[in-house]
Amino acid sequence: MDRLERVCVVGAGTIGSLFAGHLGGIIDTTVLTRREDHAHALNAHGLRVSGKSERQVRVLASTCAADLEKAGDIDLVIIATKVLAVEESARSFAGHFPRAHVLMVQNGLGCEEIVQRHGDWPIISGVTFMSGTRHSDTHVEYELDTATWMGPWAGGRATFAAVRRVEALVNRSGLKAEAYEDLLPHQWSKLIFNSAVNSIAAMTDLAHVGAFAQRARLEDLGHLVHDMMDEARRIAAARGVQLADDPWAMNVRAVSQGATGGDDYAHVPSMLDDVRNRRLTEVDWITGAIVREAHKAGLRAPYHETLYRLVKAREASWNGKSGHGHREPS
Repeated sequence: MDRLERVCVVGAGTIGSLFAGHLGGIIDTTVLTRREDHAHALNAHGLRVSGKSERQVRVLASTCAADLEKAGDIDLVIIATKVLAVEESARSFAGHFPRAHVLMVQNGLGCEEIVQRHGDWPIISGVTFMSGTRHSDTHVEYELDTATWMGPWAGGRATFAAVRRVEALVNRSGLKAEAYEDLLPHQWSKLIFNSAVNSIAAMTDLAHVGAFAQRARLEDLGHLVHDMMDEARRIAAARGVQLADDPWAMNVRAVSQGATGGDDYAHVPSMLDDVRNRRLTEVDWITGAIVREAHKAGLRAPYHETLYRLVKAREASWNGKSGHGHREPS
């Protein structure tokens, strides 16, 4: 990667809009959307970011990758969709953007292999902690201004030097990024955090409130969160992964950061939002990923297996059968 002049953000939900809204102020930015009306709105009105930063930028949006190529070569693709849309997203620009590196910022493990099936792009793995609220197709509010971690995918050919260039670009845009030569310890730290917080939130209908960090009384929810994270730490160790951060400490910090507005303003984890809207969740790639890693290590994971099966059962209850419309990762 010799230069970074044009970027394409695939998916313009909350995270994709945050990337496009910031990068659009410093570099030619295109957006590959799923809906024609979404692309039309972005082309007509641009993209507004409010909250932690305030800006209005112009972007070029389309549902067709070939249309975006006409304006020039793409140097960086950021896939900012949820896990369940990665296959469709990679297929949508297969055969295009031959000069590009691909940055992925999904939860869980295993999405890079999906993208690799559709093209030989150098892949950068990413883990993002920033969050916000998407108010419309053209307006996103930037709420949690924490870093996106990134590093070369171990199964690909991206170099650390290329990752450092992407890191510098993201930081220059007003977002935060940190590059690592080995991202796995950081991926696992967030995976463990997400597995506990997301699956418990999905089953309790609780946003990420103070209860997730409370352990003073027998009935406190924090016991379950802590024990589930402790189980996953042992699995990570058995798989040879030394965590970059303590997931329990991450949980306490996140709860503390959201405490100023009270529980009514607490962050709603993505799987809870999915459950409330009766959408399939990312549980196969998050909690299910830890279960599979435990089995590879010859271990049982009773907390994760229980929460995984409960969330899958809840999904099945909406349509009367398990796994409707969803293929589990291999």
